[in-house]
Amino acid sequence: MSTAAVAAPARTGQVLADLLPASRVRDIALVVGGAALTGLAAQIAVPVPGTPVPVTGQTFAALLVGTSLGARRGVAALALYALAGLAGMPWFANGGHGFSASFGYILGMLLASAAVGALARRGADRSMPRMAGTMLLGEAIIYAVGVPYLAFSADLSASAAIAAGLTPFLIGDALKAALAMGLLPTAWKLLDK
Repeated sequence: MSTAAVAAPARTGQVLADLLPASRVRDIALVVGGAALTGLAAQIAVPVPGTPVPVTGQTFAALLVGTSLGARRGVAALALYALAGLAGMPWFANGGHGFSASFGYILGMLLASAAVGALARRGADRSMPRMAGTMLLGEAIIYAVGVPYLAFSADLSASAAIAAGLTPFLIGDALKAALAMGLLPTAWKLLDK
């Protein structure tokens, strides 16, 4: 094997997607793939009694897309996901589309993908403790947009929106964050070998 065939070690300033050969086709494929992954993960939906918001794999996918693609491509992927769903593609939770009481979480995911992508570019996806902080920040951003949107769209008080749109999801989101904490730093370690 020649030394040219061996990938250079990852540098700070890179996200996982940057390790693929650079091209416009790569970036388009990554954005479309990120949107599709988020849409597929949204179909893993478990209803939660007392709330219009189900537990889904969508938040995990959105944060994974942001950290692995970086802020620019992550935002593009989540924007494509949101716009296609608004246009009628049935890939929001439970095959939904258009505006719903939980659409604010999708907007939050778009912003969260920018934040976690920017942090990943600074190396936050390389260790478990930094990845934990990155995922917690991403989740906080999603809730900061999603819960007030839920309160407004469903005409709920702030305490009712928190009870319906935040509290039931904390344990599941902690599990998703733990999965991401192990997944991305492990991927970097394997690629650095």
